[in-house]
Amino acid sequence: MKKTKIVCTIGPKTESEEMLTKMLDAGMNVMRLNFSHGDYEEHGQRIKNLRNVLAKTGKQAAILLDTKGPEIRTIKLEGGNDVSLKAGQTFTFTTDKSVVGNSETVAVTYEGFTKDLSVGNTVLVDDGLIGMEVTAIEGNKVICKVLNNGDLGENKGVNLPGVSIALPALAEKDKKDLIFGCEQGVDFVAASFIRKRSDVEEIRQHLKAHGGEHIQIISKIENQEGLNNFDEILEASDGIMVARGDLGVEIPVEEVIFAQKMMIEKCIRARKVVITATQMLDSMIKNPRPTRAEAGDVANAILDGTDAVMLSGESAKGKYPLEAVTIMATICERTDRVMTSRLEFSNDSRKLRITEAVCRGAVETAEKLAAPLIVVATEGGKSAKSVRKYFPDATILALTTNELTARQLVLSKGVVPQLVKEISSTDDFYRLGKEAALESGLAQKGDVVVMVSGALVPSGTTNTASVHVL
Repeated sequence: MKKTKIVCTIGPKTESEEMLTKMLDAGMNVMRLNFSHGDYEEHGQRIKNLRNVLAKTGKQAAILLDTKGPEIRTIKLEGGNDVSLKAGQTFTFTTDKSVVGNSETVAVTYEGFTKDLSVGNTVLVDDGLIGMEVTAIEGNKVICKVLNNGDLGENKGVNLPGVSIALPALAEKDKKDLIFGCEQGVDFVAASFIRKRSDVEEIRQHLKAHGGEHIQIISKIENQEGLNNFDEILEASDGIMVARGDLGVEIPVEEVIFAQKMMIEKCIRARKVVITATQMLDSMIKNPRPTRAEAGDVANAILDGTDAVMLSGESAKGKYPLEAVTIMATICERTDRVMTSRLEFSNDSRKLRITEAVCRGAVETAEKLAAPLIVVATEGGKSAKSVRKYFPDATILALTTNELTARQLVLSKGVVPQLVKEISSTDDFYRLGKEAALESGLAQKGDVVVMVSGALVPSGTTNTASVHVL
């Protein structure tokens, strides 16, 4: 059984109930809805389809809404046609949105374009395929020298590496999309282009104002500013997405892997979920098998300690969506087998000392006794995540009375959430835990299991770990 979770972007190729059932069987744990594409009718139908499938099959899956985010894009070109740019030519960006572009000029969506840039800055268009250097700024125009040949199209992303931009954390579209997410009861929001703590706080306030205070925020780190402020962003977020697409345009490509390792490591220490995303099996958009490098990339992220790996175009619009999930699940399962517990992770925070000590002790005990299962009682998911932090060989069975917690724990590595009606006492927890262990097939009669009673057990009982034979 794989412990690493798989996030699948659902698109036209995979939105039917039949296909979603197959994706879940193949290893999908979370459905990602990319709000850069599609409308509310399409996304609403996808949510409905998934919920129908979950109701029919009894399987578990969470829903993640990925915002478009504050981005800069090129606007119209004459006839809607791409234009060819040549290295060495002059090219002008303007903030006058009425301008229809050609091979010498194009308008951009961001009003503050001229204010944020300086002579000598780099402008990258279309995922960095065309590079330019700013040579002059005149009124509402930014004049550049083109650095390489390339074709420029409408509605292409514009990146300004190393430039601190004054775009708001939430565009108007994002605000509407988040309200839709609150109404639909999504479990997670992946917030694009997060650059500082206040961005996360602004999103949290917006969710709260529309009844979405329990939706967890996964901050996407996509530029240098986000990396520079990573610690404060992590503190304000419920989790992190290592969004390697834009990140690889904004920072040198050879730095991306080190940024990935740093972010995953810090998330584990903070007991926050982390998703590694973008181009993981990119060639499978067109081919039935991944490259060796892609298979190694997925395995490497798992060895780094990621909770989840993500498919984007591979599952949304590719030719082989089911094969992509199947192969990814196989890589997860194989790599999970070689991972060993990491008991060296410690936390200096006094407040966490008791929980940390009990959870760490539970993992150590489970290792010594070769227990296949650690059963945790958890209300909001923190106790389960405290156990997951140490990468136990044992599976973590998380019993909770909270339906939302059960869905959100679907994203945590090695955690199998189970919803129970109530846990009235420690003895009740032990009884329920043993029943659930056997019924789930995660442990057999005669196995040793370690049971951790966290905050769910009525107060007055300390957090305890105890050993039981089934």
